[in-house]
Amino acid sequence: MTKVSFQKINVDGFNVFYREAGPKDGSTLLLLHGFPSSSHMFRDLIPLLADRFHVVAPDLPGFGRSDMPSREKFTYTFDNIAAVIDRFTEVLGLKKFAIYVFDYGAPTGFRLALKRPERITAIISQNGNAYEEGLSEGWNPIQAYWKNPSEANRAALRQFLTPEATFWQYTHGVSDATAVSPDGYSLDNFYLARPGSDEVQLDLFGDYKSNVALYPKFQDYFRTHKPRFLAIWGKNDPFFLPPGAEAFKRDNPKAVVKFLDTGHFALETHADQIAAEIRNFLS
Repeated sequence: MTKVSFQKINVDGFNVFYREAGPKDGSTLLLLHGFPSSSHMFRDLIPLLADRFHVVAPDLPGFGRSDMPSREKFTYTFDNIAAVIDRFTEVLGLKKFAIYVFDYGAPTGFRLALKRPERITAIISQNGNAYEEGLSEGWNPIQAYWKNPSEANRAALRQFLTPEATFWQYTHGVSDATAVSPDGYSLDNFYLARPGSDEVQLDLFGDYKSNVALYPKFQDYFRTHKPRFLAIWGKNDPFFLPPGAEAFKRDNPKAVVKFLDTGHFALETHADQIAAEIRNFLS
């Protein structure tokens, strides 16, 4: 059986929780989760890959079991999240690695690739967007906050932080909702209910506009460096649309694009298939 270790490491005073499995002398795969999740979302995927790959899955700052300092001590932006994760890879001694990016993990991982492209051996994007055509109308309330960061527009975004919204994210577009384990969305709701977590998440909703502003730079990176690229997408995702997956081929013609008949949290229903595609892709 695959042994998964659960650890924390001090990154310049910031404690980052992470899961690790597989041979440390093997090819490394860095798994970067999204909103409102944690490395727990990879609980099924890690054992399917760790016989062959060195797999590392951190909780992003403010998420899961990593530190969530007050907003007075840490400014919750994607630039700052990426900076902590970049240092995390250095402290852990990861020199070259492939990245699996999902949702918020995409702008985090793509920033790492922009900063030091020589370290990135491949990219697997599972519903991790980098094109405006990939944004659905579900982003309209958040985009309204970008244009006018009023208290009323900020308060309107609290609808995304309710237990019902989390459950909907996990089950929308899934053919059989009973196939989705309650473990994931229940744990996410536990973390969202922590004091101060709501304001952290609202700050990140506001800062997501910085990711869209970087889309041209991400796309230039894909064109210039042409990393080995697999886009594997839950085609019924209510936030990131299939055209966003297809668009990767525009800048990186050798990108492989696969669609799955599921929603946003594709690993909840298709972990076996995703693992098989990754193993084939990275072979």
